[in-house]
Amino acid sequence: MLTLGILGLGEGRSTISAALQSDKWHLKTMCDAKEELCRQRAKEFDFPHYTTNYADLLNDADIDAIAIYTPDHLHADHVQQALQHGKHVICTKPFIDDLSRAKELLDIADQSGKKVFVGQSSRFFEPAKRQRADFEAGLLGELITIEAQYHADHRWFLEKGWSLQQSFKWLYGGLSHPADFIRWYLPDVEEVMGYGMISSNGKKAGLKNEDTMHFIFRAADGRIARVSGAYTGPTQPAQRDSGMSTILRCTEGASQADYHELRYSVTDRTGEEKIIVWGDSTLKHYFRFEGQSHHAGEYQNYLEYFADSIEQNFTAFPDIREGIGTVALLQAMDHSLKTGAPVKVDDILKQHGLSRELLSAAAQPQVAL
Repeated sequence: MLTLGILGLGEGRSTISAALQSDKWHLKTMCDAKEELCRQRAKEFDFPHYTTNYADLLNDADIDAIAIYTPDHLHADHVQQALQHGKHVICTKPFIDDLSRAKELLDIADQSGKKVFVGQSSRFFEPAKRQRADFEAGLLGELITIEAQYHADHRWFLEKGWSLQQSFKWLYGGLSHPADFIRWYLPDVEEVMGYGMISSNGKKAGLKNEDTMHFIFRAADGRIARVSGAYTGPTQPAQRDSGMSTILRCTEGASQADYHELRYSVTDRTGEEKIIVWGDSTLKHYFRFEGQSHHAGEYQNYLEYFADSIEQNFTAFPDIREGIGTVALLQAMDHSLKTGAPVKVDDILKQHGLSRELLSAAAQPQVAL
């Protein structure tokens, strides 16, 4: 059993539950700069071992890995410190908020010999896991194109002061999920083109950045994909339209994974059509708190996958290289919104001394989840 420390107890709430219910991890200490939040989590989980000092996690020789759920702009520092103290790292998405320190972090990770895993939790939800397994088993043939979307009625965000700041972008806070699904199947995206706008709801509230976006991607081998997001208007009933959905269109079949609905549909290479909807026991694994605001089951799935990667010495994806590649793609998408023109991902990488070759480990096959 491996020993875990958790930094950041907002989103880290799901990981607390995941670690406490996993037989592959022992939770040693949780940490947050806000002592009131530490006390709240200690009471919620009947787990009294907390600190407000990150150094307590770093200097604890018993802790094998640190899971980081702090604000995006702090990730680089927190990841670096964990690696330099000999810890494996789990870091929530996006891995870093810009690429200025990406090469430095790559070097530190390589020198440390420790593993870095990026918590793209959506990959570890039941429909996404089943879709990936069917694809890797060859049931659909060769990928032709992929379509991914994340649409949500998040008008309540507009009541939060932080969502109206210039620093808040739905591109990173929301669209990073379907963009990651694109990279999971088309890791070598070469060029991106997109348009975005602020909806009338967003304008009325004072939103500074786009809440409605559509993008087209082109991979180095010529295959194309599309992704879309809309966040400040009503959505259709879940029976008709999933909040987050990924469609694979392949040479011999097609599939669709619907996220929160725990729904998966597939036409395989034999022509057989199936629709799977997971029941109450699976729902209880994923959604352990009120509503669907935290998805602890995904976190437990990826914690245990990461534990296996440490003990069996394989690479857990998304790793640090894939995480950096996704940030580069998001920055290319951001630049396209600003310019109204196609943007090559290589141009973004070159600005920071990076290249697709340096990040090529991200193109390795996914280990079965």
